Amino acid sequence: MLVKVLEFFKNLPPKKCVQCGKEIEEQHECYGNTCPDCLNVTCHQ
Repeated sequence: MLVKVLEFFKNLPPKKCVQCGKEIEEQHECYGNTCPDCLNVTCHQ
């Protein structure tokens, strides 16, 4: 049963931003659906 759950998450398509359509580089199962560019978010390095 655990294998089927893992396969489900592995096979999810890449998420796309709802505003610009750009592919979002994050976990597919997370709830966010807007890319950092559209959110005006910057990463601190």
